[in-house]
Amino acid sequence: MSIYRNFINGEWVESESSRTVENINPANTDDVLGTIRQATRDEARRAVEAASEAFREWRATPAPTRGKIVAKAARLMEDNKEELSQLLTREEGKTIAESRGELQRSINVAEFCAGESRRMNGETIQSELPSNFAYTIKQSLGVVACVTPWNFPVAIPVWKIAPALVAGNTVVFKPATLTPATAVRIVEIFEEAGIHKGVLNLILDSGSDAGDEIINHPAVKAVSFTGSNQVGIRLYEEVSRRGAKVQCEMGGKNPVVVLEDADLDLAVESTAQGAFGSSGQRCTATSRAVVVNEIADEFVSRIVKRAEGMRIGAGNDPATEMGPSVDENQFKTVLSYIEIGREDGAELKCGGLVFNLLKRCCAHLPLR
Repeated sequence: MSIYRNFINGEWVESESSRTVENINPANTDDVLGTIRQATRDEARRAVEAASEAFREWRATPAPTRGKIVAKAARLMEDNKEELSQLLTREEGKTIAESRGELQRSINVAEFCAGESRRMNGETIQSELPSNFAYTIKQSLGVVACVTPWNFPVAIPVWKIAPALVAGNTVVFKPATLTPATAVRIVEIFEEAGIHKGVLNLILDSGSDAGDEIINHPAVKAVSFTGSNQVGIRLYEEVSRRGAKVQCEMGGKNPVVVLEDADLDLAVESTAQGAFGSSGQRCTATSRAVVVNEIADEFVSRIVKRAEGMRIGAGNDPATEMGPSVDENQFKTVLSYIEIGREDGAELKCGGLVFNLLKRCCAHLPLR
C-alpha cells in the first residue's frame, strides 16, 4: 500500500502532516490503494515558491521546446494507456471502456497543446501614426494553480496542465483527495518527459488548508478550477479580489428535449448514456428529459426498461455498463436527490432504494 507523496521543486516529498485519508476502490471497499497525508500550508507555500522561482527560466524557454516536453508526455500516456486506464477504474470506479476513452481524450489534448507551441503568434497592426510599427505578443502569466475534481481525474488535469505549460506558465496542481493515485501518475509522466525542476508541482490535500494557501498566495497569477458551484463561487470571490485571473467550470443542469417526431430508440439510448454514463457523475450529465405529451408515456416506459436492464458492477468487468458511485458520501447524495424528487411530487419508476441496487448488483456476480 502506497503513501502518496507531494512533488515539490522536482522532488517527491512525503508530507509531515498527521492528517491521513485512505484511497479506497469504490467497487471493493476492502481494496485500499494507498494513503494520503494531507499537505500542510507550509508545504503548499513551498510548492508555490518553487513554481515562482522556476517561472523566469521556464518562460524564457522557447515555446516549441516546451511543446516537445508536452508531446513526449502524450507519447508516454499512449505507451502506458492500459495501465493508466486500469488504475483510473480501480481508483474512481468508472467502467474500463470509459477510462480508456478518458485516457485517449487526455492524449489528444496533450498532442493538440504541444502543436500550439508553434502557433503562439501575435499580431501586426496598422498604426494611425506615421513611421510607427504596432504589434502584439503573448506573454506568460506566472504561477497557475490547477484545482481538479475526482470525476475525470486524468483528462481534466491534463487539459489544464498542458496548455499552461506550453504557454510558459509554471503549475501547482491540487487534485481531488479521492483520486491521488492517478494524479501522481500524471506528474510522474511529465517528470519522465523532462519537465524542468519546479515547473510542475503536486500538492495533495482536501483543500481547506493547503488548497486555501495555494489559491490565495500572491505569486499565483491564475487559478483554473473545476468542481462544485459552492466552492467555485467562493474561490472566484477570493481570487478575483486580488486581481488574479480565475477560470471556473462548475455544475450544470442539462436537459434533453424530445419532440414528437423523434426516433424514440435513439432518444432513449442517448438519454440513458447521458444520464448513466460515468455513473451520472459529471457536470454534463443528463439530469432531466423534457418530452412532449404525445410520446411522454412511451418514452418513460422505454427509459425505465433500459435502466432496469443496465448491468451494474465493478468497472473492470468489460460487461459492466455502470460502475459505483465514487464513495459512500456521493452515494448518499444521489439517494438524497431521489428523495427530493419524490417530495416535489415525482413518481419513482425504477430503483431508488439501497436494497434494490444491491440486489441488482449481486445478480450479476459470478456464483462460486
